[in-house]
Amino acid sequence: MFINAILRSSALALVAVTGLAASAQAETYKWLTFKPQGAGDAQAVTTQWLVDEFEKRTDGKHKIEVFWGGSVAKTREIPDALAAGVGDFGDIITPYFPDQMPLNNAVGFFIPQPMNTLEVGQFMEELHATYPEFEDELASQNLHAIGFRPLEDYGLLCNKPVRSVADMKGLRIRSYGFAYPKLIEALGASPVSIATSEAYEGLQRSIIDCTPIGPALARGWKYDEVAKYYIEIPLGASFGHLLAMNLDSYNGMDDDTRAVIDQLGRDYLVEYARVLSEDETRVRDLWQGDLGVEVIDFPQGELLGVLEDAGVKEVRQEWIDKANAAGVPADEIAKSLAFDAPS
Repeated sequence: MFINAILRSSALALVAVTGLAASAQAETYKWLTFKPQGAGDAQAVTTQWLVDEFEKRTDGKHKIEVFWGGSVAKTREIPDALAAGVGDFGDIITPYFPDQMPLNNAVGFFIPQPMNTLEVGQFMEELHATYPEFEDELASQNLHAIGFRPLEDYGLLCNKPVRSVADMKGLRIRSYGFAYPKLIEALGASPVSIATSEAYEGLQRSIIDCTPIGPALARGWKYDEVAKYYIEIPLGASFGHLLAMNLDSYNGMDDDTRAVIDQLGRDYLVEYARVLSEDETRVRDLWQGDLGVEVIDFPQGELLGVLEDAGVKEVRQEWIDKANAAGVPADEIAKSLAFDAPS
């Protein structure tokens, strides 16, 4: 009995020590985001989905705590905050950082382009899997991409009907990024630089006549309260956000946890595209009902006709030159962003 008691005591002690060791290895990671927790849009909803899935797939061993609404780092601060280890995960609005991330901004130089949300995300996954230069660009800033969050297919939301290129003449259209200014000029309109948060008032007071946007985002910002015409001009899906990690945090994970993150990043894209599609359908139903937004088809041929404009071609060539200088076969990549490419 005495020996059995000793063995039981030793076993209990071993369990306690093992439990302490497991507890010590458990991690609570920090996610930095500009999104408000209660936003209810596809971005916020799927961020929470990823966080919940991470805990589930690691059997509760690891967790992610989300710091919503820019409470730790504002939108333009997130890359530096992640690189410095202030957070472990975060969402980076890639077009805000053209000088830091020229390769990873590829899609932003090719508007319009033929791919939808899911296809743009898969395109970015393929680029990272095929060309190490895309990941190296981030690694040089102590960042690692775990996933991609493209925006939805974009059209134009306007405060007046636009049915052809002729109707574009003289309009003031919100502009940002690389391709939009030259594209808007090629369409005969005037690009106006205005912040997302100011576009509601801009449309309301006719400071701008239109803004490039998708239905879900238009509803999220409530632009459709003051602009009642959505023009189905086929701009394609914009590439929006990197789901990024601090590279040291990623490399510091054990193999099993890192495998969970790698798979979760791929699964996130599919879940995000699904939720976004449902959100867009809901918004379009609202537009047909009480919100009273008229959806207008725009002739695709007229849009594609401006792709030969010198300014539009100049922007595309700018990315090709940068990518070639980085050792990437840019002309081959650019074919996927052309309208004659299979989509």
